[in-house]
Amino acid sequence: MRHRKSFNHLGRTSSHRHAMLANMANSLILHKRISTTLAKAKALRVYVEPIITRAKSDTTHNRREVFSLLQSKTVVTELFRDVVIKIGDRPGGYTRILKVGNRLGDNAEMCIIELVDYNENMLSTAKKEVSKKRRSRKKSDGAVAETPKKESATPKTETVIAETPEVEGTTAETAE
Repeated sequence: MRHRKSFNHLGRTSSHRHAMLANMANSLILHKRISTTLAKAKALRVYVEPIITRAKSDTTHNRREVFSLLQSKTVVTELFRDVVIKIGDRPGGYTRILKVGNRLGDNAEMCIIELVDYNENMLSTAKKEVSKKRRSRKKSDGAVAETPKKESATPKTETVIAETPEVEGTTAETAE
């Protein structure tokens, strides 16, 4: 039974899981984007975000703590030099998970996990959205501006209803 076990064990032993997450974190920091299954990406996000938060303050103690988790000098140097400069001002949420479909062999849900400030395509679209000037629909005095209604292309047909006279003995005539 898995009562009160709060994280995904990913079908691996503890040592295998820690080694796999460390290797995936190394690849993510070096390449800024990796492709993996959704379950592994969610586990990796929980693993790597505290590491990036710790790397925000460059002290000897923090470098040693990060090295004990990642086991790679080049990755630790890359993290403390380049990655933290780019995402150091963020209060959290350093990674993004993008779903890309299912794997052909076993139909596992695949995704791409990436560091947020390194996706140039999404950064350029975000800058375009910010640079768009939005027009207010309100007038300067606070009243709501009326928008002109478009005329429809199809002509509206009017129905003519013939009224019946109230006098007895005469027939109703329709208007032409």
